Formats: sequence, structure tokens, C-alpha cells
Amino acid sequence: MPSLRASTRRCDRPDASSTLEVAPVSNEKSSAVAAQHFLLRRLHSLTGIVPIGVFLIAHLTTNSSLLWGKIGLRGEPGPDGQPYTFQDGGVAYFWKEVFWINSQIPHLLLIEITLWVSIAFHSILGWYYATTGKSNVKRYPHQDNWRYSLQRWSGYIGIFFIFYHVATLRWGWTWLVPSGTKWSHDYSVSTLAAALQGSTEGWTAAGLLVSLFYFVGITLLVFHFANGLWTAAITWGLTVSEAAQKRWGFVCAALGVGMMGLAWASLYGALAVNPQDARVVEEQLLESKGKSGVPTPTGRETAAPADGD
Repeated sequence: MPSLRASTRRCDRPDASSTLEVAPVSNEKSSAVAAQHFLLRRLHSLTGIVPIGVFLIAHLTTNSSLLWGKIGLRGEPGPDGQPYTFQDGGVAYFWKEVFWINSQIPHLLLIEITLWVSIAFHSILGWYYATTGKSNVKRYPHQDNWRYSLQRWSGYIGIFFIFYHVATLRWGWTWLVPSGTKWSHDYSVSTLAAALQGSTEGWTAAGLLVSLFYFVGITLLVFHFANGLWTAAITWGLTVSEAAQKRWGFVCAALGVGMMGLAWASLYGALAVNPQDARVVEEQLLESKGKSGVPTPTGRETAAPADGD
């Protein structure tokens, strides 16, 4: 058995990696990496809330007016002087919301650029964190690990859904739309309904698939935001104790339920619209704006021609 002195001597002997120069450099690098990680983590969570989360709430509120707008304009006279019907009220309310956004909000292009830069930053960094991190679902199948996995996969699918949503309805990639419909500011309701339903004359099988994809996409985006809001408070050190995290979890869950209601109302409102009936209401609104000298979102001051003209 080796003596105590021999054992101590072996422990005191420096190995090849313990030089005076290497240790300080390694510590400096570790500190720099830790500082960058600290900053990026907080910027990642912040951009998920502002502006992305704020925009998501506003976007869902506007789109859900297709449903609650039926009540908002009930009984009010339309351009033809007749009171809006229950169905037409939602169409008119949403159309007016889109018109107001595109004609009255200042610096809209700057807002869109800021939003897109934030989405790109949040998505790229989120993709990196998701692909380099590991969950313990198989070994520890408790709530937090399942929530981590859902957060990761909702991010993956959410990115793809946002791209499809914007490419088809904003960039005009009609080859990805079953009906080939190009979304229009002037005909915001009828073109949206046709794009989701697959046709201007009724439902198609492809339209059902697109609508199902929208349901999955908006549901996962709302979950991603609500759950991300809960983890953001931990990241920023706002909910340190388990009790604080539990209380904040209730708040995030309540917000998620409310936003989920707006999301599903938005989708249902678009799917319940008859594109041809909505077109009639939009023509009346366009004509009224043209007569009043107010330009439409695309700059026209007269009603748009009907299909085939």
C-alpha cells in the first residue's frame, strides 16, 4: 500500500494541462460565452413577447372580428341604407378593420420590417436552442419535460405555418392555394374564405386539408406563446420560487385560453363565410368608399370590377 506521503506527492504533481497560461484564457472564454448566452437568452424571450406576441394578440383580435363583428354591427345601416344582417355584419366589420389598418396606421412598412427581423431572430435562435438541447421525456415523463417537447415542436411547426400563411396570403403564392385565389386588401373576406375553403363555390378536399393545417398551426402558435411567456419569467428571474411559478402559470394559462378562443373564432369566422355573399358586401363597401373620395387600401377610389371583367 503506498504511503500517505507518496499519495500526497502524486496529487501535488501538476499534469500537462495545468499550465499558468491555459487556465486564465479558458476562464475568460467561458465568461464571454456565458455572457453572450445570458444576453441572447433574454433577447430571445423578449422578442417572443415584444413585438411577436403583441402582434399575435392584435392579429387574432382583428381576425376574430369575423365572428364577434356580427354583433358589433348588428342593426347598423350598411352602404345601401339597409341594416346589416347577422352574417354580413361580420364581413363588414372585418373589412373595415383591414381598411383602417392599411390606411390609417403610420409607418406600417417600418412596423412590418421590425416584426420580420424579430421573427427571424427568434426563429433562428429558437431552432438552435431546440436542436442542441435535450428533454428528459423518456426518463422523466413529468409535466415540465412534456411542456419542453411541445414548446420545441410547436416552434418547428409554427415557423412552417407562418411561412405558408404569409407566402400565400401576403406574397401571393397562389400555386400553394387550392383555389388559386390571391388574397386582396379590397376583398379581404371573400378571398380569405376562398383560400381556406378551397373554392369560391364551396368546400373542396384540398380546402379541408388547408383548414386543418390552419387549425393545427394557430393552436400551436398560441400554446408556444403562452408557454413561452411562462418560461420567460423564469429566464428573467421574475419567478424564482415554485409558488411564484405556479401563480404565473395560472396567469399564462388564462391568457392562453383567451387567445385560443380568439384563434378558433378567427378560423371559424372565415370558414363560415360564403365567399360569394361576402363579395357582394365588399363591393358595396368599396363603392361607398369610392363615392366618398376615400382611397381603398390598394389606392383605388372606385369599386373593383367583378370576376371575369
